[in-house]
Amino acid sequence: MLSLLVAAANAPIQWVDLGLTRGIDLHFFTLRWYSLAYLAGIVLGYWHLTRMLRAPGAPMAQRHADDLFFYCTLGIILGGRLGYATFYAPELWAHPTELLKLWNGGMSFHGGLIGTVLAIAWVSWRGKLDFLRVADYIAVCVPFGLFFGRLANFVNGELWGRVTEGVPWAMVFPDGGPLPRHPSQLYEAGLEGLVLMVVLLTLFWKTRARWRPGLLVGLFTLGYGLARFTVEYFREPDQQLQEFALRTGFSMGQWLTVPMILIGLFFLVRALTRRPLGADIAAPA
Repeated sequence: MLSLLVAAANAPIQWVDLGLTRGIDLHFFTLRWYSLAYLAGIVLGYWHLTRMLRAPGAPMAQRHADDLFFYCTLGIILGGRLGYATFYAPELWAHPTELLKLWNGGMSFHGGLIGTVLAIAWVSWRGKLDFLRVADYIAVCVPFGLFFGRLANFVNGELWGRVTEGVPWAMVFPDGGPLPRHPSQLYEAGLEGLVLMVVLLTLFWKTRARWRPGLLVGLFTLGYGLARFTVEYFREPDQQLQEFALRTGFSMGQWLTVPMILIGLFFLVRALTRRPLGADIAAPA
């Protein structure tokens, strides 16, 4: 009896026993948690950006934030999907109709990041704004979306981790085979989302970090790059890219974070070695 109790206590967690669903069944269609996660991240980010603009030294006005809300949303969706097709599933380019089926999943953070940077560049150029300072403000808001997005990955039972027997919270995912795996989606939600969120919010509201152009965006870029690079050691590479990971020694996600780490370091050093801006900067009319 004791051996049975010990075996039960050491048994991996079954994802199916958590009672999670991949969306809300509305009968005529299913409202996916993943879609709601994107929406929650964007709306919460917009709300917080609006609050940030009320603090002294904002580099833009509310009308610029409204434009950013639209163009960044477009950049996240288009960039995320096109980035996924480019980095993870090139075969989608041969099937344009499949490329348009966002509801089937497949979004790339790095693609969404490129789309967001282009959106910031467009709004900054059109509004004659300081691109780097606008990027600082947007960077503070990005972890909201990362946190919700990774939680949605977990609720969907997708993007699971590598096989492990060394942690008590190992889980068996329905599409991941019978072996226990790292719940790497939760690791990413914690590091890319929660930790970055706390660090950037604290720096913005409790220090003068926003007066050093590039500091916040540099910290975000470096922090995300290091977090993603680390978690990739626990995350199972995409099926179609496992050979690539074995051949190169790093997963695609790790290779894509290397430029982010270098860029983040550049902006961080640049911001810390230059004199901060004065506190008398006013938002543009």
